Amino acid sequence: MLISILITLLVVVLVLYFISLTPLDGRAKQIARAVVIGIGIVSALRYLPLF
Repeated sequence: MLISILITLLVVVLVLYFISLTPLDGRAKQIARAVVIGIGIVSALRYLPLF
């Protein structure tokens, strides 16, 4: 369970890093970051016994 959460966090951080490298305007980067963080939180919560 802990390893799965750590892998999820690693993937989210890597995707956020690659988003910062893309030549998008500020608004598109902000939306992409929000979507990635939202998906990361949902997928991390999936491994907890809350859901």
